[in-house]
Amino acid sequence: MAIVRWRDYDSMDETMKDDMMNMFNWFSNFATTRKEETSRSWMPRIDTVENKDNYIIYVEVPGMSKEDIKINVTENSLTISGEKKKEEDDENLHYSERSFGKFERSFTLSSQIDVNNIKADYKNGILSIVLPKKEETKPREIAIKVG
Repeated sequence: MAIVRWRDYDSMDETMKDDMMNMFNWFSNFATTRKEETSRSWMPRIDTVENKDNYIIYVEVPGMSKEDIKINVTENSLTISGEKKKEEDDENLHYSERSFGKFERSFTLSSQIDVNNIKADYKNGILSIVLPKKEETKPREIAIKVG
């Protein structure tokens, strides 16, 4: 058995503190009961991208069918909602990290968005929502005259 010098938490470097917190978080997450795990809500992960003509929202919703997802648009708001349903029987389940349940994400839309031409596509568990910019708000290049 080795004797290790005591170091209190305040004297540790940030890497060691992060490692310890990750370890404690892992243990506490592992100890979560199945009831807590299945009742916990979830939010799909989202990326947003901007290019010259559009904003694009990518939503990770693996295991869901397009019928389980709804997209609603109002004048200045976009709401994505749905429910990821658990299909298999969990009678012999030992451990699960997957999340199920209802979700809802809302985004405030800029006045730059052409709400009448928003399009959505769903492929391989990724929902892509294209929010086109209005023509008058797109950047344009100004020609320089030599005079």
